[in-house]
Amino acid sequence: MKLSRAIIFFGLYLIFTNSNANEKSKIINKLKNIDNIQFKFTQKINENIEKGICVLVFSNKLKCNYEDKNKKELIINKKMMAITQKRYGKTLFYPLSKSTFINILSKDELIKIIKESDTFIDDYFNIVFMNEVNSNTLIRFDKENFLLAGWVSSDQYNNQVTFEIEINSINQMIDKKIFTLPNRN
Repeated sequence: MKLSRAIIFFGLYLIFTNSNANEKSKIINKLKNIDNIQFKFTQKINENIEKGICVLVFSNKLKCNYEDKNKKELIINKKMMAITQKRYGKTLFYPLSKSTFINILSKDELIKIIKESDTFIDDYFNIVFMNEVNSNTLIRFDKENFLLAGWVSSDQYNNQVTFEIEINSINQMIDKKIFTLPNRN
């Protein structure tokens, strides 16, 4: 009786492990063929919800325009992040190394994380990644098409940040000038 339970458990374990490995392979193969994505997003921090559109170019370039009264714009270009509130003409600069974005915006780093990290499945195929400061980031992929669906992380104040994306297009022509950081005046 114990032997048959052990065989059943081991068999289920192998099926689950192979299934996750297969899902990871499908995600990685999709990523390898993507140079850029354009998407709508919803960002939730506590009760605050923001929406907008973004263009992500691998590696390490992102531009997001928020649909808010301050006309917020986020630009990431390689190692620097600039957040501008156009309504006030105010820009803040941050090194990308201080952000969880650094692990998601680099295709090579993202593939490495997918290969090495634990996974679980709920509404999404989830990759659980712990960064250098022992903070978890949950990277979500759509279970049907294996495309990036968003991420959940913590900000510098330990607020949970949920970033959900809906991809509009893949591998379109992108004007690289949109990633030019504002001047530091």
